Amino acid sequence: MDRDPQFMGMLGGPRDGAETAAYLARNLQHWTDHGFGLWILRDERDDRIAGRGVLRHLLVEGTDEVELGYGFYPEFWGRGLATEIAIAFLHFGREQLGLPSVVAITRPANVGSQRVLTKAGLVYERDVSHEGVPHLLFRSV
Repeated sequence: MDRDPQFMGMLGGPRDGAETAAYLARNLQHWTDHGFGLWILRDERDDRIAGRGVLRHLLVEGTDEVELGYGFYPEFWGRGLATEIAIAFLHFGREQLGLPSVVAITRPANVGSQRVLTKAGLVYERDVSHEGVPHLLFRSV
């Protein structure tokens, strides 16, 4: 999925093998350190990989936050899966991890993701810069 330009279009662009290996290593370490992190999401009908979701620590302009995120292959867009996973991660964060809030960041052009976050109950908080790229920060209330 990291090499797929459509999948990675709003997630920083495609990654090569070395970048993907580094990404996976960081996410596996997050599981070791925190007991939660990156999930691979499968279609329940035929067990195909539909995408991925993440609940992980993220440094946002010097503040440690817990971020929820998701990405799906285009064939799974428009089914409500992003909203479903965002709501599930919010519930998990509150109920299982006891988090006071969860954030999500999205690029200003990613209007679809902004709608998902709003439907899931997050609200726009402010503009931020993440890895030198403008993003919008949404927070659970």
